[in-house]
Amino acid sequence: MRAEIRAEVASITPLDELEGKHLSDVLAWIDSGAELCRIAKPSLPPKHLVSYFAVVDRKHVLLVAHKIAGLWLPTGGHVEPGEHPRAAVVREAREELAIDAQFMFERPLMVTCTEVGITARHVDVSLWYVLAGDRNAAVWYDNSEFDDARWFLFAEVPTNRSDPHIERFVQKLALMREQSAR
Repeated sequence: MRAEIRAEVASITPLDELEGKHLSDVLAWIDSGAELCRIAKPSLPPKHLVSYFAVVDRKHVLLVAHKIAGLWLPTGGHVEPGEHPRAAVVREAREELAIDAQFMFERPLMVTCTEVGITARHVDVSLWYVLAGDRNAAVWYDNSEFDDARWFLFAEVPTNRSDPHIERFVQKLALMREQSAR
């Protein structure tokens, strides 16, 4: 599984210098033989894999108001031991939004490393996947985890109340969509 996860990460083309640094750091971390998945909540090991997935419809992205984080975030979750990050997306899409994952890109669009946690600080290594969505369809979300789910135009994503990398993700997503439209 480690080789498959490494290939998934290595397939990412960095948007900028920061993502290039994150990509290099993550590949070195994978190659180190360290445990990649969280084995005990909230922070063991102190660095572990997360699969984010942004549900997108044209120039709109679906974000959820995460109860614990107090932020508007893409949906997603921790990758379980022995689980491929894409399989985590499929599982989490079902659990959190009651949808079947329809990947827009074969591989993750972005990789980020973010220190998180209120009491037990740790690093989430997040692979950002993109799923096709329909903003005209009713949205169901897991109300035990989220207070709300809302579609935002790319230009209106609340970057000051979201993941610190959301603005760069939306920028990269817009560039990718522009390139694929050519």
